[in-house]
Amino acid sequence: MTLEDFRDPGRVRVLLGAIRQEAEPLAQRLGRPLQIMEVCGGHTHAIFRFGLDQLLPKSIEFIHGPGCPVCVLPVAAVDQALALAERGLVLASFGDPMRVPGTHMSLLEAKAKGMDVRILYSPLDALALARKEPGRQFVFFSIGFDTTMPAAACSLLAAAREGLGNLRFLCHHIRLMPTLEALLTAGELRLDGFVGPGHVATVIGAGAFAPVAARHGKPLVIAGFEPVDFLQALYQLLLQLKEGRCAIENAYGRVVSEAGNLAAQAAIAQAFEEGVDAEWRGLGLVPGSGVRVREAFRDWDAAPLLAFDTLPQRRPEPCQCSQVLIGRLKPNQCPHFGKGCSPQHPLGALMVSTEGACAAYHQYKEAIHG
Repeated sequence: MTLEDFRDPGRVRVLLGAIRQEAEPLAQRLGRPLQIMEVCGGHTHAIFRFGLDQLLPKSIEFIHGPGCPVCVLPVAAVDQALALAERGLVLASFGDPMRVPGTHMSLLEAKAKGMDVRILYSPLDALALARKEPGRQFVFFSIGFDTTMPAAACSLLAAAREGLGNLRFLCHHIRLMPTLEALLTAGELRLDGFVGPGHVATVIGAGAFAPVAARHGKPLVIAGFEPVDFLQALYQLLLQLKEGRCAIENAYGRVVSEAGNLAAQAAIAQAFEEGVDAEWRGLGLVPGSGVRVREAFRDWDAAPLLAFDTLPQRRPEPCQCSQVLIGRLKPNQCPHFGKGCSPQHPLGALMVSTEGACAAYHQYKEAIHG
């Protein structure tokens, strides 16, 4: 199938009809709209980009999950990166984290103030910089879910093999599965099921989501990012609910396998130690959701450089990203939405990334309110 096939209006109409037919009786039986969490920020963006929220029945309500790594990047992580840049090290990272507000400023604002902050497209670019400028000390601010972790792991392992002594990694990677389990264990969300994250599933495999169904009794269907992909997954999820089943299904089989990418998993395991408690913006400390650089690669770990730094005292966030992240608030219900907080001047992380729920609402708000 081509890209056009996955956006074909005829296929979309057929799926919408089937979804409408299944969703209405389910919602009537429950006495409320179905609560479906789309875990991945890429799905949130796709829902609004393709106007799916306008086409789907009101009997389905989406909860925008925590699956955007920039949105859940804690203030403390940005402050750590800033502390290293202030010390004169070259701080490099992807573009999105540059705009995430720290306690006093963002990395982009630090760059404007004269600190050496560089935007890269890949951790491998950090290797090239370190080789090109051996007299400078570089730190790669490494963030993201399981999806971006393999590239960071391979870069770290390559730096170690080459003996590059002027490159370190400030590791703030997080894993999605522990967080889904933490959300479900907390019981604060009234969810009927999940549209599973296609990107993360590419690495960890469909089988990794088994506890969501087996331990927590929630169905999950992994989806791709085109309209037909997403609607097919949603339809399969509704069929499970109708039939009283609870399983992990894969509607993105052209990309996601049951076991995932074994080479990527091996690189992650070699470079990083798993099961580390990690802070998430808006969610607080999530047990076991983080990783850290293994002791064998301590010379390439930037964390020890911060051992004696005093970071800024945290201030409460002005906007209500945390309430949006757990589904208690829609983005446009935040009092700062579109006023003090916009993609040009984000107060909170959900407005920074294009995959953030607030940024998606803002970009397509005319359609939402039209």
